[in-house]
Amino acid sequence: MQVEERRERVSAAVLFAIGAAVLAASDAVIVRALNGAVHPFVIAFFRALFGIVVVLPFLVLRPQMLKSTHTVSQHAVRAVFKLFAMVAFFAAFSMGPLADVTAIAFMSPIFVVLGAALLLGERPGLAMFAAALVGFSGAMIIVGPSPSGFTLAIGLALVGALLQAGIQLILKSMSRGDSTSTLVVWNLLLTVPISLVMAVPFFAMPGNRELALLALQGVVGTTCMGLMTHAMSLAPASIVAPVDFLRLPLVAIGGLALFNESVALTTVVGAILICLAALMAARFRGVKASN
Repeated sequence: MQVEERRERVSAAVLFAIGAAVLAASDAVIVRALNGAVHPFVIAFFRALFGIVVVLPFLVLRPQMLKSTHTVSQHAVRAVFKLFAMVAFFAAFSMGPLADVTAIAFMSPIFVVLGAALLLGERPGLAMFAAALVGFSGAMIIVGPSPSGFTLAIGLALVGALLQAGIQLILKSMSRGDSTSTLVVWNLLLTVPISLVMAVPFFAMPGNRELALLALQGVVGTTCMGLMTHAMSLAPASIVAPVDFLRLPLVAIGGLALFNESVALTTVVGAILICLAALMAARFRGVKASN
């Protein structure tokens, strides 16, 4: 019975992760569809604002979600990291090839393991060093001989991946005291005022088309966060993480179909290496967590 129950949980986790991957790819396509008409900080503000609209009914029904074992300042630090990670990725998606930026974003799990070794004293071991080497090799293949080279978009994607890794390291300690729903709600509540302050110098009221896309993105982004978080709660990261790689071909298809973006061979090879390295990193952290 336990084996059957575990299989059902894993199957459900994979389905939730597939849904999250589809929505994450849609998120990138929506940012590109905005075509630079909305500043990244303004996008981040509206994303958080519409995200709050999505979670507000749940918060009314379950106000206990606001009860946290951490201070507001601790949640604020994570919200700032999340905000700048989003802005970096939004800017990258608006400027660079979607497939290239998405592939570089998968460097985040590798940065998590390296950061844990440097900041938390974890010993990564030979396998993790190999994963890091494979991942960086993939990144260099994408930014090296490719026609686009090391562009501002690639640089912003790397910054976003680094910040995303920082968020994961922060969550490593915060998730021990708070539930996932509490962390999500506090993140959205604090991101709205922080992103508004950041967006003021660049603020211009979006047109009806842009506003509709931003509303859609808020729903997509919040739903994606919930699906992936639930998937992670049902199965180990070593099972869920590979499913997230589905984002890459979906983004590539969206870029080709909607924006006539071709995918270079160097991007394909580099992306395969980065995804392999991220999978190795996920399996390594899964083994560490079970020990």
